[in-house]
Amino acid sequence: MEPQDQQPAPSIQQPIPQSEPQVPETNLPIQDGTVSAQETQHFQTQGMPLPPGQTIPANGIPLFPNPDDTFAALQPTIYNNGGFANPGVIIPQNQQVLGLNSSDISHPVNGNGLSADDIALYDRQLRLWGMEAQQKIQSANIVIITMKALANEIAKNLVLAGIGSLTVVDDQIVTEADLGAQFFLTEEDIGQSRAEAAVNRIQKLNPRVKVIADPGSIMSKGASFFGNFDIIIATDLSPTLLAFINTATRLHNRQFYAAGTYGFYGYIFSDLIEHDYVVQRDKSNVPTTIGPETRTRSIVKVETQKEDGKTIEKVQKRELYSTWDLASETSLLPPEYLKSKRRLKAVTPALSCLRALWAFQQTHNDHPPGNNKDDLGTFTRLATHNHQLLSLPSETLRSEFLRSFLQNIGSEIAPVTAILGGQLAQDVINVRGQRQQPIQNMVVFDGDKMEAEMYPLHPEGNLGRAQLELATNPMVPLGHVDPSQMIPMDQTGMMMGTGM
Repeated sequence: MEPQDQQPAPSIQQPIPQSEPQVPETNLPIQDGTVSAQETQHFQTQGMPLPPGQTIPANGIPLFPNPDDTFAALQPTIYNNGGFANPGVIIPQNQQVLGLNSSDISHPVNGNGLSADDIALYDRQLRLWGMEAQQKIQSANIVIITMKALANEIAKNLVLAGIGSLTVVDDQIVTEADLGAQFFLTEEDIGQSRAEAAVNRIQKLNPRVKVIADPGSIMSKGASFFGNFDIIIATDLSPTLLAFINTATRLHNRQFYAAGTYGFYGYIFSDLIEHDYVVQRDKSNVPTTIGPETRTRSIVKVETQKEDGKTIEKVQKRELYSTWDLASETSLLPPEYLKSKRRLKAVTPALSCLRALWAFQQTHNDHPPGNNKDDLGTFTRLATHNHQLLSLPSETLRSEFLRSFLQNIGSEIAPVTAILGGQLAQDVINVRGQRQQPIQNMVVFDGDKMEAEMYPLHPEGNLGRAQLELATNPMVPLGHVDPSQMIPMDQTGMMMGTGM
């Protein structure tokens, strides 16, 4: 059901010409949403979610099959829009996901120290963030999913910074369209694997970094695949697939970034689960107290030391995060925005349009709005609904902006990818070094204003690792809702109190 608008939506009078991005075809194991008795038994024994309309096992709703199974097994529920648990808040029962820490993360062998050659090569970086931070950067195993223009910029900056290893996952081949905004590809690469073609040139940027090409489909990877990396960066993917990747990264306690560009517009999202970092500053006369600073940030430790006759204060802070699906769909702006009309008016309408685009894709098999009246009308209503949900003034969402946003879908503009790619890569470096405040948690780039503003988008209720807590009873979410609104089930798989 489409959202009910409280005020008239801006109208788009004429169809908007645009080139739709190519969406790879998928072969669904179950095309009509039905399943045989034999297949039902397979789903249950493998711990996999059943397709819509099937009985839900009494032992809960698992998000993923066994670690060696693949995302492809989930496609029936991804594309049939029903019966599937909210991936950001449901965790399989008895899944051991809590209690992980940084010592559980595997590191490449070159992360144990810096050689004289390393110190000479990274001299400027060492002056900026120090030896300890550089060692952490050099120990990072990072994967980038989808090697398009935005990922080009991210990979370039990370490899030049000297990370430990970079894996590029992309199952597409190089086309002529890829040459417009990407600098790791040439005409000679047309028809070749996009991952392999890019890796050959990425490696030349820094021979000390191990660069690996993975031309396989991300849909063929099991959830355990993401446990091999410290940071997972997914670019230019559908919101549905981002939600499942984010769930896998949470299961393995790994930090996750998502990013995408649409011509003059784009975004960065981060889910670091819980991230600690240290701010070093001169000690002031006002004592620093341990405790919350904002809803997402708190001070957990304060130390002082003498340096060159000054008292230096080292403040350890902790940021809490939410999952992609919660931040991208229903989360609201922080209360401090709602108290200021000036701040609300300054929020870019690109935020409402991005959320409208993601909502549209989730109900249209990941396709963006087409050049027809029905799609344009649906997108306009979704954008207006999200604008109202965020409590933004109606006058900031104009039909001209809607038209501009839609016209940019499917295009890549090098200056925009350079800005967002550089910002994301810098945040990854800061996160590894634990020296700077990280992105919290959504950055939206508006090319009309040439601004990339950060908006903390979180639901009510638990944040951070608390979103991973296992429920004592099997739970079924009613749509995309807050965990506190989830409906418990009895042992027959019936939703309690509903008679269903």
